[in-house]
Amino acid sequence: MTINPEAPIAVLGGSGFIGTRLAARLVELDRAFRIGDLVPSHDHFDCYRPCDVRVADSMSAVLSGAGAVINLAAEHRDDVRPISRYHETNVEGARQVCRAASAAGIKRLVFTSSVAVYGFQGFAVDESGPFNPFNPYGETKLLAEGIYRAWAEEDPERALVIIRPTVVFGEGNRGNVYNLLKQVASGRFMMVGKGLNKKSMAYVGNVADALVHGLSLGPGTHIFNYVDGPDMDMNELVTLVYRSLGRPAPSRLRIPLSMAMAGGHLLDGVARLTGRTFPISAIRVRKFCENTQIKADRIRTAGFQPRFTLAAALDQTIREELTEGASAQ
Repeated sequence: MTINPEAPIAVLGGSGFIGTRLAARLVELDRAFRIGDLVPSHDHFDCYRPCDVRVADSMSAVLSGAGAVINLAAEHRDDVRPISRYHETNVEGARQVCRAASAAGIKRLVFTSSVAVYGFQGFAVDESGPFNPFNPYGETKLLAEGIYRAWAEEDPERALVIIRPTVVFGEGNRGNVYNLLKQVASGRFMMVGKGLNKKSMAYVGNVADALVHGLSLGPGTHIFNYVDGPDMDMNELVTLVYRSLGRPAPSRLRIPLSMAMAGGHLLDGVARLTGRTFPISAIRVRKFCENTQIKADRIRTAGFQPRFTLAAALDQTIREELTEGASAQ
């Protein structure tokens, strides 16, 4: 089964960080696409259609005549409230996307899940699990995967690709990796623990390419982790930041993990009482100090080769975002 090259790709949640980069890649490849989202696309407004993945009928204008769906829409932040929003968007949204895709006669769907379905394992995990999500985001992503797999099993001609990226960074992103890089670049960064924990990361340009690659796979269900390597520990990452900025690395002050966790819990309590959000929380401290290593050999075996190495992508992101005169301050 191949996609009609004239049929547009429907990119749900396409106005966000990954979607914007994916849309730019589709433009480079001369592939037609539509973006469906609650908010307009800043860079591709002419391709934008308003829709809500929680409401199947709202997606009809985006999916009509489309050759495939790529669903990026999700509630993913650590501080989403009420917690029910994770289920409404990630789980009920999956049901409605499947319903809308079936109504439009679409047989190819690419879904961005997350390595959060594995939770904290302490060892490098491949696509077989085990699954142990530690927060509502990971829990609801895992439930959504089951809904999409059931959709694929209803028709042997359907092709489902589930991609589980680790934390994604890149130019224009203002998520956890950017905040970490910015803090290190400021010279005020203090390491929590010994800094030997390794982090799997993924560059947005490679993730966009992996999503496009998923469109080429045949019927059945295909599940891939996505990371760029080789993994770095936190000490290596700090060294890379200073090297990219052309600065000598300062002496490193270190905070004991127990002290950092206590501070995170304190700020969590203040947040609950006041409704304010803080860049530091107990779960973010824990995530920072854990080994989060993921195996992603399967997608390479399926023919995908990333265009950017992890070190080169980090260096490029740091130079564009954090050097003097960069647009992001």
